[in-house]
Amino acid sequence: MSRLVIGSAIVGWMGLTLMLSRLAWARRLPLAERLRPYSPGRPGQRSNGIFSVASARDALGPLAQALGERIAQMLGVSEELSVRLVRVHSSLDATGFRLRQVGAATASLAATGLLALVLPVPASILALGLLGIPLMAFLAIEQQLAMQSDRWKRRIFLELPVVAEQLAILLSAGWSLGGALNRLAQRGNGACAADLGRVTMRIRQGLSETEALQEWAEVARVETLSRLVPVLALVGDATDLGRIISEEARSLRREVHRELLGTIERRNQQVWIPVTVAALLPGVLLLAIPFIAAVALFSS
Repeated sequence: MSRLVIGSAIVGWMGLTLMLSRLAWARRLPLAERLRPYSPGRPGQRSNGIFSVASARDALGPLAQALGERIAQMLGVSEELSVRLVRVHSSLDATGFRLRQVGAATASLAATGLLALVLPVPASILALGLLGIPLMAFLAIEQQLAMQSDRWKRRIFLELPVVAEQLAILLSAGWSLGGALNRLAQRGNGACAADLGRVTMRIRQGLSETEALQEWAEVARVETLSRLVPVLALVGDATDLGRIISEEARSLRREVHRELLGTIERRNQQVWIPVTVAALLPGVLLLAIPFIAAVALFSS
């Protein structure tokens, strides 16, 4: 009974803390901190107290990032976390993402410990839970990012032929490459449009059009995009760039078509798996009955 009371008190205290943290009067900054972004000198920076969120991030961020990278490498994840976060347009950086993973693992560890205090759990199962549940929480967030990255790459692969055709039309109509990219970024609403918005932003920051497109290809890591970017780099050398891009767009469309046919063929083969199992199972049962009877006859 005492364990139940202690566990309930801890859970209630955590819930009350989270509830108060959502109220404006409980997390209201002092007047000096609210006026600091408008002060001359170094605007936008706050004096981090000892128990502030920023100080905790500065202290725990490198440790969480190193620990998360080590666990990810042990599990076979080789791609850089920062590249995947930029690819999916995440608002988190690598440190913030690793802190979220470590926080989820710590919370799951605390919840498992509370359950162990309340429920009589054997020591072996308790040790397995204390080790496995935090690891599963860590891997769930990692897998979620990996799935988002794969879906984004898939969307770019499917949208790229249409984007290349639109670029060819605009360039043949007399648009410059920068103007065509900016128009597609503003008028589109897909993954390529979002990435082209970042490309145009990098161009405004001082990069050339070719450098910005190469940066996009390095982040996206889609094979068809890596083939299209060198063609777009010929904007200052080729006079019929629209025709060249149009031919490349037809090539990209044929590749998407071949990939779609392969997917349809694989799904057609998968349809026969339950049919085969449903046909074999009654046959195996019908053959097993006389076989068992023959074995019993010979054994007697």
